[in-house]
Amino acid sequence: MAYADQVFSYFMPTVNLMGAGAVKQVGVQVKNQGGKKVLIVTDAFLNKFGMAGDIKAILEADGLEVVIFDGAQPNPTDLNVEAGLKAFKDNGCDTIVSLGGGSAHDCAKGVGIVAGNGGKIQDYEGVDQSTKPMVPLIAINTTAGTASEMTRFCIITDTSRKVKMAIVDWRCTPSASINDPVLMVNMPAGLTAATGMDALTHAIEAYVSVAATPVTDSAALHAIKLISENLRGAVANGDNFEARKQMAYAQFLGGMAFNNASLGIVHGMAHQLGGFYDLPHGVCNAILLPHVEKFNMLSNPNRFVDIAKAFGENVEGLSTIDAAEVAINAIKRLSQDVGIPSGLAALNVKEKDFKLMAENALKDACSATNPRKASLEDVINIFKDAM
Repeated sequence: MAYADQVFSYFMPTVNLMGAGAVKQVGVQVKNQGGKKVLIVTDAFLNKFGMAGDIKAILEADGLEVVIFDGAQPNPTDLNVEAGLKAFKDNGCDTIVSLGGGSAHDCAKGVGIVAGNGGKIQDYEGVDQSTKPMVPLIAINTTAGTASEMTRFCIITDTSRKVKMAIVDWRCTPSASINDPVLMVNMPAGLTAATGMDALTHAIEAYVSVAATPVTDSAALHAIKLISENLRGAVANGDNFEARKQMAYAQFLGGMAFNNASLGIVHGMAHQLGGFYDLPHGVCNAILLPHVEKFNMLSNPNRFVDIAKAFGENVEGLSTIDAAEVAINAIKRLSQDVGIPSGLAALNVKEKDFKLMAENALKDACSATNPRKASLEDVINIFKDAM
């Protein structure tokens, strides 16, 4: 029997732990995967200031052997993956625990997929290029933004090309995710703002994606609502535990949405800025988001009316187009309120690089589900508008 509708998939980890104290169960999750020797993949900051040591102690208390690899850099590279893979193999590890934000999780995914499949990380660029399971991965999240702890997305910079590779593979999905807001309390205001705007970008791009479904819509709209209500408070006062907790839920909901509806050219463009200039991903997304969505708005203005309502804006009596514009202005206002730079010029981005970055953005896997087809000239103009 033939059906007219496309078949959609829904991906997320089998186990997802949330709430204060959830991190204490990491050893149980490792044992559930049959693990005995763990490689913690994290960054130098979390190792230096003791959080990696705290996780190591929890795991060792559960009778597990532990090695720490703290070479996950912001915008993790193929070289980071190679170094992590060497640590995994040299120490005879069988399980990975990632600790941090998107950089640590993506680096860990890169290590895990190459450890399970062989070759090099460049072999897995694109969609579902692996053929074997990656090694078990338990992802402990410390930021409220990327949702990499629960997605099938892995973004790694190819240092030879200065390009961020988008690896979208269901086998990259962690075995379990842990979101403990207690670990997020000390996150600096700037990082809170950038990761929060990253989560907002995930939710909005997923909601307007051509692959959106009622299931992803519900997660995306609630994520937008929670972010609009809590991000300012989390930035203003990092000890505001309620705001931290709600942002942890919001970023997870954003992850649920984009992990299945995918993203759009905000991410396609932001990946080029990150790969070319080594810029913070969340800040790039935040600057690009209103400009890209202004371009996208004509594709389905009713979706943007829904976004305005999720922001809590009053659009009663407005035309559809005017109400959709309210959503764009709400994005700009939130970005400004949390201290995001007003344009790419503040990040020393150069107009001479726009053509190459635009060409690569259109090839990025995330751009395929953008709701409005963009030409090379369109993407270049969006870069210009965002300056």
